[in-house]
Amino acid sequence: MSELPRHPFDDDKLHEECGIFGVVGVPDAANFVALGLHALQHRGQEAGGIVSWAPEMGFSSARRFGYVRDNFTSKSLMDTLPGSLAMGHVRYSTAGNKGQTAIRDVQPLFAEFAMGGCAIAHNGNLTNAEALKRELIQAGSIFQSSSDTECIIHLMARSIQKTIPERMKDALRRVEGAFSVIAMTRSKLIGVRDPLGVRPLVLGRVGTGWALSSETCALDIIGAEFVREIEPGEMVIITPDGIESFHPFTPAKSRFCIFEYVYFSRPDSVIGGRSVYETRRQIGVELAREAPVEADIVCPVPDSGTPAAIGFAQESGIPYAMGIIRNQYMGRTFIEPTAEIRNMGVRLKLNVNRAIIEGKRVVLVDDSVVRGTTSQKIREMILDAGAKEVHFRIASPPTSWPCFYGVDTPDREKLLAAHMTEEQMRVHLGVDSLKFVSLEGLYRATGQAEGRTASPRFCDACFSGEYPIHPSDVVDSGRLQLKRA
Repeated sequence: MSELPRHPFDDDKLHEECGIFGVVGVPDAANFVALGLHALQHRGQEAGGIVSWAPEMGFSSARRFGYVRDNFTSKSLMDTLPGSLAMGHVRYSTAGNKGQTAIRDVQPLFAEFAMGGCAIAHNGNLTNAEALKRELIQAGSIFQSSSDTECIIHLMARSIQKTIPERMKDALRRVEGAFSVIAMTRSKLIGVRDPLGVRPLVLGRVGTGWALSSETCALDIIGAEFVREIEPGEMVIITPDGIESFHPFTPAKSRFCIFEYVYFSRPDSVIGGRSVYETRRQIGVELAREAPVEADIVCPVPDSGTPAAIGFAQESGIPYAMGIIRNQYMGRTFIEPTAEIRNMGVRLKLNVNRAIIEGKRVVLVDDSVVRGTTSQKIREMILDAGAKEVHFRIASPPTSWPCFYGVDTPDREKLLAAHMTEEQMRVHLGVDSLKFVSLEGLYRATGQAEGRTASPRFCDACFSGEYPIHPSDVVDSGRLQLKRA
């Protein structure tokens, strides 16, 4: 089966690279992993994989293109993944050959070392992967995939340490960038976050066993109890007997990705003790305070704009209405779309509720503007339905810089905000007004009452151009010129 084609609507959104999930100490662990990956499907829809270990069979693996529900719900497949220890990954490619994924690129990746086998899955992106790969190839390494995750395996293979966890520490000290990693040996489940904690990773308790997950919503689906977040720079080694914690990296100030609050994480997840839904609702409140407008209704661009639209309506007093309805079953309906269907674009996923829109001054609330192509199509749909005015309110600051930490971002010249002012963007999109929440307002919505400050708590490079981890590969190659201080 080939990979799922990217729909025109999705091409104008930023995408997380992947989601990771692992469990240890429960019967039929792979079934729990499949459920967890299903809950993390929003983080990657291109492909998924599961690796398990059982004494009678050793390591078993299955990797497939497409959705979890279409692959890992088959009893015949899941019966090939026995054991009380398993981990998995859902993928949306950022590093490697975008749009040309081979099955060998699908994680978890597996390697056999002198001390036993190890599977590894990675959420994030290594900013020095190209330099590391050149070095490793010159030293004799042979790469089997286009994934930057494979660099970690080759670095582990070259380590002189005696155990897999120690080899992993060696390897991860060599890499730069953002990474949350789950790995497993015959007896251990291992979780690691990079020193800045850019990407998320949480720990849960499931029965007498343990779970690691990108988000808390995946713990909920298997009935696991949330225990805590893995700390930035922390490595945990989990067996059925308990957990060991290590801090193998030089301590650094945490810089969690702020876009996890804006868009990536599911609204029913909790990050840093704070509801993602409540944060998005509060972004809408900040937007209404910063950019008020006279209008008749507030409508979300579903689904990601919904909590912010609710907050905007509550703060402004303008009635909230579902002026745009999303087709929830779009996912596989047009697996082989014709050119005519492709030209329908956003209408395949969204339809305007004409009875609500006609004759109204409409505030549309969306999570972001990337290229602007989807925003233009939505504006056309709203006007075709008879809207009197269209006002866009965006629940993030202008996205004017690419991300190199595990997010599929267009090149900078394709980002609308990189070469247009807010007014120029308004004219380009053809709307009556366009306003973005300020970076200070976004920080306030996350609970930072003092705003961004001189020492920001989050990674906000896609808005500010201030990269907390030097993107060495793209800078050294000349593909990016950093913002001058």
